Parts: sequence; structure tokens; C-alpha cells
Amino acid sequence: MDNDLKDILSNSNKDIDNQKLMDYLMNQLSKKDSHDLEQDMAADEFLNDAVEGLQKLNNKKDVQAYVDQLNMDLQKQTAKNKKRKEKRKLKDQPFLYISIIIILLLVVISFFVIRKRIHAKKNAGSSAITLVAPPTNK
Repeated sequence: MDNDLKDILSNSNKDIDNQKLMDYLMNQLSKKDSHDLEQDMAADEFLNDAVEGLQKLNNKKDVQAYVDQLNMDLQKQTAKNKKRKEKRKLKDQPFLYISIIIILLLVVISFFVIRKRIHAKKNAGSSAITLVAPPTNK
């Protein structure tokens, strides 16, 4: 997975300007920019939730530390999930595939051999009955 996708509030996010959000929270934006951001918040629930969550933080100067911690936790979690997924995945083991194919072939061949023998016994048993003549009374 690309590291940019793992970053919360990454700079590649085209919808939210992180610096603009931080300036808004610290009341450093001009009235026009604040108004524009508030209109964007009214139109976008995600942006509104992000600003509300950031406003609930007590120390707004530690936001970058929170973001870094969240990014680190997210990367650890995705790495852990990736390891778990790799463990569940069937590895490339050609001997396993060859063994499975050989066993399946042996089962199919055994089926046909047993079927042929049963059919041969039935034919031999029915021909033996037809060869025996009934006793005649003279």
C-alpha cells in the first residue's frame, strides 16, 4: 500500500488544505477565507466533522503530534493486517500442487480400475450362469 494513502491529513488531499484548517482553528484566517471555509464545511460533512474534531482538542499546537501518532498507529495496523493476510495466503509451493495433482490422478485411475473389475466380475458371473444347462429328465 502506498504510504501517502496511510497518512491522515496528508498534503495530497485536494479537498482539504491542512494549513488552512489549522489557521482557521487558531483564528488566523481572514474573514473572507473563514467564510469560504465555513461554506465548504456546510457543503461537506467530512470537512465539518474534521473541523469539529480538531476544535475539541485542548491544545491546538499539538495537532501535528497527534497526526504523527495517528499516522504511526495506522501504519502499524496496516502492516499487522498485511502480515496476517500473508500468513493466510497459500504460498507458492510447487511440490504441494504436484502432490495434489498426483493424488487426484490416482483416485481417478483407481475409480476406473475398480469399475472395470466390478463390470468384469458381473459379466463373468452372468456368463457362468448361462453356461450351466438345466438337468433333463429321461
